Amino acid sequence: MNASEHVAEIVKALPKAPGVYRYFDKDGTIIYVGKAKNLKNRVSSYFLSNNLNRKTQILVSQICDIEYTVVDSESEALLLENVLIKQLQPKYNILLKDDKTYPWVCISNEPFPRLLYTRQKSGNGEYFGPFASAYTIKTLLALIQQLYPIRTCKHTITEQGIKDGKFDICLDYHIGNCLGPCIGKIDKENYTAMFTDIRKILRGDLQQVQGFLKEKMLKHAANLEFEEASKLKHKLDLLENYRSKSTVVDTNISNVEAFGFAKDINSCFISYLRIQNGAIIASHSVEIRKRIEETDEDILAYAIVDIREELKSNVKTIILPFQIDFPIENVKFEYPQKGDKGKILELANRNAKFYMLEKHKQVEGKDPEKNTLRKLETLKADLMMDELPVHIECFDNSNIQGTNPVASCVVFKNAKPSKKDYRHFNIKTVVGANDFASMEEIIFRRYRRLLDEGEPLPQLIVVDGGKVQLSFAVRSLEKLGLIGKVKIIGIAKRLEEIFLPGDDIPLYLDKNSESLKIIQHARDEAHRFGITFHRKKRSDKFLKSELDDIKGIGPKTKEILLKEFKTINGIKEASKEKLTETLGAAKAGIIYGYFHKD
Repeated sequence: MNASEHVAEIVKALPKAPGVYRYFDKDGTIIYVGKAKNLKNRVSSYFLSNNLNRKTQILVSQICDIEYTVVDSESEALLLENVLIKQLQPKYNILLKDDKTYPWVCISNEPFPRLLYTRQKSGNGEYFGPFASAYTIKTLLALIQQLYPIRTCKHTITEQGIKDGKFDICLDYHIGNCLGPCIGKIDKENYTAMFTDIRKILRGDLQQVQGFLKEKMLKHAANLEFEEASKLKHKLDLLENYRSKSTVVDTNISNVEAFGFAKDINSCFISYLRIQNGAIIASHSVEIRKRIEETDEDILAYAIVDIREELKSNVKTIILPFQIDFPIENVKFEYPQKGDKGKILELANRNAKFYMLEKHKQVEGKDPEKNTLRKLETLKADLMMDELPVHIECFDNSNIQGTNPVASCVVFKNAKPSKKDYRHFNIKTVVGANDFASMEEIIFRRYRRLLDEGEPLPQLIVVDGGKVQLSFAVRSLEKLGLIGKVKIIGIAKRLEEIFLPGDDIPLYLDKNSESLKIIQHARDEAHRFGITFHRKKRSDKFLKSELDDIKGIGPKTKEILLKEFKTINGIKEASKEKLTETLGAAKAGIIYGYFHKD
């Protein structure tokens, strides 16, 4: 029995149950791990579908054996898949790119604990986070230090060391920033009791701590212990100030997680937020590299499991940007569009986009060519092109009240302007301000010439205008036999709609997408280039008509005048003596007399 027959027999025998499957190559190496709600249906789809992308086809061609594990639920399948991908790192599975450098707060595992800021989890202590930023952590640690005077020294304090007088008192004790555990000024029980409130603050549960402090303050005030009451009032003010700055939504929204999502051609970027009492108490972002064109839903599900496992999360409500097929046991998914939870989701999505842009900047700094290729691949995918748009040409018309109609063509190569290839056009066959017919003319002239001269054609043509403007440009491509050989689109300014030939429904690209930015840059550059040419043409025509009306003044004299005085106004304002110095008495008299008639 050969490999394909062996695989076919396994597929036939697969159960219709949730589980995880593993694909092996001819060397017995695991090359892919997948999860399924229905093992038989999912695995069969690899071998029966005619719509597999190229990468998946290559994967299927290498499958020589299949193993599977049946589990009790879809949730268990998701968890097991995550564990196996991490352990085995198969060739065709998604790759989680996570440098694990996000910030945490650690309560050290010592008889008299300390609070530590760290980016590495060693396991020796109790960790809280990850936090939104290092600034957030430092602000929080400063707040806690003001509320609870715990030690910051690095001494290894033991009961025996205290009895032996091993430690000297430090300045922090004298200024009230430490209670002196090293010299026995506070015992272990009372010292560690402070960490009950500290843990609540680190988890974002400020309300409970505030309630406790307020109750104590009122008791001191009732007993006329105003100094102690004042100290607690100060602590309450510090907590309230911190809470007001950290709250992003209604404080009633508590113990909620949100996952934001963004993607480019090669990767997906997922941002995690943990919300407690309306405030972000944890934040983390990851990049996941796609391998065989996995769906957004599969990648998001994998990221949810991975991040929650890393953070040991047991939160029961998760806010998501779109639905995923695999449920997580005892967890409720929500997909808000508005309200406070909608704001949380919007913030998570924005964080994912910022993380993606930051990664792009890092790549661009290290390898500009690789970044350009990624941009072009993204543009190719967004516009559903067959070829990479290395060469782009964009056209714009320019006329003011029907006068001096001109057009411009700008050229982008490798997503950047190639100014030496820019071209201007004077409209020859169209009378008046007819932008549609003008577009038809210049598209025909441009590509008729490129074809005649054997010059390379662009992969993408961009027309500044909507559906009608595009249809006139398409007419010219039809006459030249270029339909299907060159991609052409129109971009309408008002809503930045992208129009495709023969499609009444416009394409809307994300306003922050790099694809739209490239198209907009080309459009704006074509407009700028066209306006500059139009202004020059109108100026030249005006100068020509004014000087042509002066009898006895020829082209050479006009050239001397413009070179010396630059503009018509400059000539008008020149004195007779200056004109005589420039042209001689006879011609100076003609010019001066023309502009200074009584």
